[in-house]
Amino acid sequence: QVQLVESGGGLVQAGGSLRLSCSASGRTFSNHAMGWFRQAPGKEREFVTAISWSGGITYWADSVKGRFTISRDNAETTVYLQMNSLKPEDTAVYYCAAKYGMPSGTYYSYNYWGQGTQVTVSS
Repeated sequence: QVQLVESGGGLVQAGGSLRLSCSASGRTFSNHAMGWFRQAPGKEREFVTAISWSGGITYWADSVKGRFTISRDNAETTVYLQMNSLKPEDTAVYYCAAKYGMPSGTYYSYNYWGQGTQVTVSS
C-alpha cells in the first residue's frame, strides 16, 4: 500500500499562485508515476498533470499547460504541483494519485489516492 497525503490548498485570488504537496509513505515509492487530478462540484474528476518516476516524462491537460508545473523529489517521496496564474475555473478539490509504471491521464489507471485538498480561486 502507498499512502498519499496532500497539503497546500487554500483560498487565493485570481492571478495568484499556490503550491500543493503530496507526501507518500508506505510501501516503496519507486517506479510509481504520480498524477494530479481535480474535481469541481457537480463535475467529473479530471486529469491535471502527471509525471514519471524519473521525472523525465510529464503530461498536462490543455487547460493548465503553461500555468501549472509538476515536480517530484524521490528522496523526500513528495510530489509538488506549482500552480500559477490561477483562474476561478481552477477551483476544485485536488487529488494526487500513484500508479506503477508509466504516467497516465486516465484516473482509473491509478491505484492509490490521497484524500484531496481544496483549492478555491476567487475572482
